[in-house]
Amino acid sequence: MPIRLNILAEAQAAEEMRRRDPVKRAIWVGCLLVVGMLVWSSSVYVNGLMAKNDLSTVRAAIAARSNEFSVVQTQQKNIEEFKGKLAAIHQLATNRFLNGNLLDALQHVTLEDVALMEIKVNQAYLATEATKNKTNDEGRIILGKPATIKESISVTLDARDSGSVPGDQVNKYKDALTTNSYFHAALSKTNGVRLTFVGSPTAAPDSKPYVLFTVECRYEEQTR
Repeated sequence: MPIRLNILAEAQAAEEMRRRDPVKRAIWVGCLLVVGMLVWSSSVYVNGLMAKNDLSTVRAAIAARSNEFSVVQTQQKNIEEFKGKLAAIHQLATNRFLNGNLLDALQHVTLEDVALMEIKVNQAYLATEATKNKTNDEGRIILGKPATIKESISVTLDARDSGSVPGDQVNKYKDALTTNSYFHAALSKTNGVRLTFVGSPTAAPDSKPYVLFTVECRYEEQTR
């Protein structure tokens, strides 16, 4: 029976052991892991770039909307200011003092032998500046107040009583002013009509004796 000898058995065994070497396998596994890590990091980088681009787009949109919102807020504030001014103008136009109404009322306040010599109208306006909203130490908001104007009007009437008994008509003229519908509605309820001067009887060569007197009419103060 022939005997077969494999003279390459030792070399083949060494090659087989080389192929099965765990270090080589570890190297291959490490290479695969590195390649996978590179692929993953590349995908993360690309996704990061895309997310950054999306973030920039969203930020630009938010900035645009913020600018539009600021414009709208400014316009609304201006509209409210204009509405307030129009309301104030309307109030002033409907409630302002008119000399024509005064003169018309005086035509209905007449007494025999009482002559109106002079009319003086004094108008004073006191402005108060607006105050802004404030926040106190407790964090509560204290509302401000709008600007206002306080209107004070008085009318001074210089008249002459030349009746048969000079001076007797003075109080009657004052009472006639008080009961007149226009003056009753417009004048102050406290000392709305008061005598500020009553002179002594005076005689003139070319006229009857007379008494000069002055009546002050004070209107109700208005705040607008």
